[in-house]
Amino acid sequence: MTQQIANETESFVDRRLQAVNVPIRERRQFTDSRTGLSPAAEELAEAIDAYKIAHRRRFITCEEMLAVIETLGYSK
Repeated sequence: MTQQIANETESFVDRRLQAVNVPIRERRQFTDSRTGLSPAAEELAEAIDAYKIAHRRRFITCEEMLAVIETLGYSK
């Protein structure tokens, strides 16, 4: 029984240690849906992506989206 445990331990690969060298791929909300966007919508998508990268966010709240829209010069 101890030989079997020793063999299993030798063949164990800790994948968490390998993930250290793997580059992190940013996930963005608009990445696949930019085709066919108007120039204004594409500008908004790029601004939201930049905000998400700068703040390390995968998703943003409505308040954050409003802040991004206002930085582009839009107002009510």
